[in-house]
Amino acid sequence: MLSVAVVGAATAASVAALSVALSRDVPRVATGFVAHTLCSAAFVSKVDPDQVFDETAAAMPGVGLIKWALDSRIDRAARRVTTTLFGIGQSRAVYREGLGCLVENGGTVDAALPSQENRIAARLPDIAGPALVAPADAELAQALDRAFAEPDQPPFRHTHAVVVVKDGRIVAERYAPGYGVETPLPGYSATKSVISALIGILVRKGRLAVDAPAPVAAWQDPDDPRRAITVDHLLRHTSGLAMGSSLNASLMSAFDRVNRMKYLEPDMAAFAESSDLEAAPGTLWDYHDGNTLILSRLIRDAAGGHAADVMTFVRRELFDPLGIRGVTLEFDATGTPEGSSQMFATARDWARFGLLYLNDGIVGGSRLLPEGWVNESAALTPSAWAGMGAGFWTNRGDSKGAQYRAALGMPRDAFYASGVLGQYVIIVPSQNLVIARFGISANRYDIEGVSRLVADVMEALGH
Repeated sequence: MLSVAVVGAATAASVAALSVALSRDVPRVATGFVAHTLCSAAFVSKVDPDQVFDETAAAMPGVGLIKWALDSRIDRAARRVTTTLFGIGQSRAVYREGLGCLVENGGTVDAALPSQENRIAARLPDIAGPALVAPADAELAQALDRAFAEPDQPPFRHTHAVVVVKDGRIVAERYAPGYGVETPLPGYSATKSVISALIGILVRKGRLAVDAPAPVAAWQDPDDPRRAITVDHLLRHTSGLAMGSSLNASLMSAFDRVNRMKYLEPDMAAFAESSDLEAAPGTLWDYHDGNTLILSRLIRDAAGGHAADVMTFVRRELFDPLGIRGVTLEFDATGTPEGSSQMFATARDWARFGLLYLNDGIVGGSRLLPEGWVNESAALTPSAWAGMGAGFWTNRGDSKGAQYRAALGMPRDAFYASGVLGQYVIIVPSQNLVIARFGISANRYDIEGVSRLVADVMEALGH
């Protein structure tokens, strides 16, 4: 029998080896994030990448410490961004037409995408004409003024877009300089809510069962405890898979396994599926991107196995009925959508997505989402202290997060899609209201300012 000392030494050696490996990965994780962010800004959103980098670095704790050591080169002819840290840890992100940007880690996404022809007609009535919709009254204008106002000193809010939809029509919208009605904006983790909707569509079609074990090939051994992970566990981030956390964006998050997945692995879902359990499925809430990448793989496989199949499915079943036309959904090297964070759409299109949930999953008299899916999405996950449902954050229930947001003015029936650094699609059924807000904000992603925006808009529209 091994002595305690020997076991302890072996454990310490394993931990040390893991620490060395993680430290070796960190420069490439950091440069992968920067290269991908700049590539998407330059070639998908087509906004100033230097501005995006400066705002993002300022909003992420610790990044300012290494900002001076990061060097990025944008090759506009090749549509490629190369980033190094201290002259090492090099990463490249490349733009592919219709597929967005990809960090080059081996493999390549299918180049063929479905034609833009033969798109089906929108079932959702148009929410506005082509012109910018200015606030109709002074109080609503003041609400937007406050949403874009900056404090005298950091942390700054950098609000880029606000769209307010009341009773199915835009009643006010505003954009920062360099942004506009046609600018595709990154949803970051608001993309997770879109993946949740696509899972719902598969459930409605009988292709998946939400409470059944997730059909993941890597978990099919009868002795594998991961066989107990259900689709609902993945939606609610209670799978128990040990991936680290995606709750906070900071320099230290570069050490998390989940970010190795996003910036070093060509097959993100396979990497997530290989994770061990840190807790029995359903017993621990741990929000991380790995859960959503596994769901994204299920969507890819159900659609046909390729990026083109995914886009055909997504357009036909979700985007086209909502009138969403210009979306960019980015993929990993295996053709799995990077559904944890990489969807770009205009603020109006994000608002259209919110209307699907405001209208209980029904568009133009046709049900896209299963009956009851919206309420389940907004139902609080036990132990989710920040207030999360199934693919959406929620003010329903008694979580600490919901109590905090309600105290700031966000109604208790509200629920929302949320992305890191301040991306929000907020649905308030009691007010027949959707508010889309996008920016690059520090200080808890401006949840105080966004909650105040909801309260201000409600007060303005209530008069």
